[in-house]
Amino acid sequence: MKKYLLPVLAVSSFALVHAQPKASSTEDLQQGLQEKNRMHETSLVKNIPFENIGPTVMSGRIVDVDVNPANSTEFYVAYASGGVWYTNNNGTSYVPVMDNTETQNVGDIAVDWKNGTIWIGTGENNSSRSSYAGIGILKSTDRGKTWQNVGLPDSHHIGRILINPNNPDEVVIGVTGHLYSPNESRGIYKTTDGGKTWQKTLFINNETGIIDVVATPGNFNVMYAAAWEKDRKAWNFLGNGDDSGIYKSTDGGDNWTLITTKGSGFPTGEGVGRIGLIVFDENTLYAVHDNQFHRKSTTKKSTSDALTKEDFKSMSTQDFLNLDNKKLNNYLKNNGFQEKYRADNVKQMVRSGSVKPVDLARYLENANALLFDTPVIGAEVYRSDDAGKSWKKTHKDYIDGLFFSYGYYFAQIAVDPNDKNKIYLAGVPLIKSDDGGKTFSSISKENVHADHHSIWVDPKMPGHIINGNDGGINITYDDGETWIKSNSTSVGQFYAIAVDNEKPYNVYGGLQDNGVWKGPNNASENRRWHQSGHYPWESIMGGDGMQVQVDNRNSNIVYTGFQFGNYFRLDLEKDSRAYIQPKHELGESPYRFNWQTPILLSPHNQDILYLGGNKLHRSMNQGRDWDAISGDLTTGGKKGNVAYGTLTTISESPFQFGLIYVGSDDGLVNVSKNGGGSWEQISGSFPKDMWVSRVIASSHKKERVYVTLNGYRWDDFTPYVYSSDDYGKSWKNISANLPLSSVNVIREDPENENVLYVGTDNGVYVSFDRGGKWEVFTNGLPNVAVHDLVIQEEAKDLLIGTHGRSIYKTNIAPIQQLTADDRNKAVHLFNTDPIRHSQRWGRSFGSWGTAFEPSITFRTYVKNAGNYTANILAKDGTVLQSIRLNADKGFNYISYDLTISEKGKKAYTKKNKNVSISKSQNGKYYLPKGKYQLEISGNGVSEKGSFELK
Repeated sequence: MKKYLLPVLAVSSFALVHAQPKASSTEDLQQGLQEKNRMHETSLVKNIPFENIGPTVMSGRIVDVDVNPANSTEFYVAYASGGVWYTNNNGTSYVPVMDNTETQNVGDIAVDWKNGTIWIGTGENNSSRSSYAGIGILKSTDRGKTWQNVGLPDSHHIGRILINPNNPDEVVIGVTGHLYSPNESRGIYKTTDGGKTWQKTLFINNETGIIDVVATPGNFNVMYAAAWEKDRKAWNFLGNGDDSGIYKSTDGGDNWTLITTKGSGFPTGEGVGRIGLIVFDENTLYAVHDNQFHRKSTTKKSTSDALTKEDFKSMSTQDFLNLDNKKLNNYLKNNGFQEKYRADNVKQMVRSGSVKPVDLARYLENANALLFDTPVIGAEVYRSDDAGKSWKKTHKDYIDGLFFSYGYYFAQIAVDPNDKNKIYLAGVPLIKSDDGGKTFSSISKENVHADHHSIWVDPKMPGHIINGNDGGINITYDDGETWIKSNSTSVGQFYAIAVDNEKPYNVYGGLQDNGVWKGPNNASENRRWHQSGHYPWESIMGGDGMQVQVDNRNSNIVYTGFQFGNYFRLDLEKDSRAYIQPKHELGESPYRFNWQTPILLSPHNQDILYLGGNKLHRSMNQGRDWDAISGDLTTGGKKGNVAYGTLTTISESPFQFGLIYVGSDDGLVNVSKNGGGSWEQISGSFPKDMWVSRVIASSHKKERVYVTLNGYRWDDFTPYVYSSDDYGKSWKNISANLPLSSVNVIREDPENENVLYVGTDNGVYVSFDRGGKWEVFTNGLPNVAVHDLVIQEEAKDLLIGTHGRSIYKTNIAPIQQLTADDRNKAVHLFNTDPIRHSQRWGRSFGSWGTAFEPSITFRTYVKNAGNYTANILAKDGTVLQSIRLNADKGFNYISYDLTISEKGKKAYTKKNKNVSISKSQNGKYYLPKGKYQLEISGNGVSEKGSFELK
């Protein structure tokens, strides 16, 4: 077996020499928001415009829907990390109402429809891998035009908001609390003065928050709350505990009593998980419970004589050798063992003692097995007909297939307001019961996405339901027989994006629970595709879409896949795929693959592919065969139900084949200078136990490397950004003035080595001096989590993959071209590409169309803010058009519609008597073909540039 030179530091002592990271304080978080707001005002790049290029049809995770009770075609949709959107035409179109707030992360929304007041609890109520923290409670009294933060800044995640229908200033809120750390702010809070002051009315402990609160219809004083004890770590999620249960208040949330005590009929103890509640009337209420107690073992034997992995766990060597070869081969083939492992040679390995029978079970038990293999009871429905005094389970059998073992992601229940026996459950599918929960049937249909989080049942129209899920909004009017899919919002939750070199170039991306998509960067986001039947983006892979690599010689060859390292080589032209995940050897511990497993095509040879598990794997032939070119490059993993101790990022230097950097989810960065022959750990000076979100080998200097660390999984939101000019022997902290927000990605500009881009959980930044100072992008970009940044080098476009608002694009040619000398000039004009003249300008197609009006954008950098004039000049110096410009310090963009003023036209034709310029159909004069000058003047300075109409 090949030996690898690894860092000397012993894994066993590693955890003993430092304390675990601490959660960021509320004060630091608030200061970070203030710092970012100040940066918004002074940023040199705040005018650089970003365009959202979609896609939209696959949408993203929804946490809540709030519908106008007087008009069900009007409602708000709250997305987990994509803000809140409003429709008043039954979902035909939406407008965002949260874009001017400091976050897009939402846990719940409640609307006072009579007065137009909206309450938003920021911070998602699900405890997913990408459930981002919030900043407290936001309130709008003008239907979302303006917002005010009214408190609870340390809540992080909000479970539910209730507004007293008879007193809109009285609000009760369930706070789930921090996701990854103990938190004293968990519990129930109440305000009676519209959010000016808050009173904590229920606190259980620092690990138990409130995930749901419901009030009795017609009696706001009687309410119920679901307490949820949980402990999430990067390596394990315990979503249950003794302190989970249901509380009741009879005085509007001022005082609370635990009602799910022993003898109540509702489960108690360590296995009680997440609970969802709904009240029908003063006596009847339901609870859906994620029961994490294990199922009772059954002695019932399978009718099949096929081997299972359990058979090998206690099998003796002799019994193994006596197995029928056909039976053994069926087990090996059906469970994905490599072709080289067949009955004859496996028996020989057992005879020689190199493997044991139990290894045939361990081969299948990878680090992700516990997520799906734990035999929990799962979803249960309980009903009380005496206002919570006693409870009865409504069904005898297990509700299989609703939650699996990850019910922490669901637990929503709804009841028809007119029928106490008709209930709906949200899980992986959407199911209903017409008999009070005794039996259930699925109402998920072919155009309804999986993973459901919100159910609104119309009290006035039987069968009308609005459902929010991981794939957007679905609406039915026949109780789930048929559904409308209502997706037009750009709220895709991208994990990673990529581009190719086609013309026009395509963009690829992997999304949370929505697979991998591909589309042209210049595709129009409109409804024309309803007519053609072909949306410009297409899905090329299912599951949770992950990283994408595109062969730069043939863009039909794409490497991508879904969670836990399940990757494929796709041939899009042939519509074929080949599974390429590396397999461990029999007898070897299974590889650990991260949820977002990293892959990389070598910049030196596009047949060479790297893939990171806990070891780094390399294929020289497009993933057909693999070699592990390292030992374990992590601290060794930890016991838990989440894959941990895995590689998260890979980079190979474009200067040297085999100069490779990798980072892990437990804080290690390693480098190899000889193609994996030996490795050196270079992260000793970094904060410990952080997720290495990105390592980037420089394309400008061989010795240079960049690293970003992410403390999200400790609730530590400090930005950690580092650079090294000596292969990682020494590091410089270049986080500089970045405000508090976890960093997901760093990207080096391919043309200007001084320019760096950083994406965080709350926005995108650029530095012109390699991290000495950062500027924030704002124009067209909401405060949203950014997971990936990609630069299409030929087009000079920066693309931003957000986890909540799909993909944004801007041209960065001016950023690349700006030098230190340019920044010191009073005014600097950037080159303007020629524009093609057209006779269509100012004209419409047909009698009813609107006139086509062209536009060109001039880009300039101004050293001092002030009032300037942009004059369009003919060759002879005649001023054809003038534009007033209130310029900011930094980049400024001047939009010009290519028109000539009446005054300019007269002056020009007077000088040039042989020139005739006539009005277009819309009554405007347009520039004829030719060369022109742009002159910027003001504040005592003047600068000229040129442009051309061909």
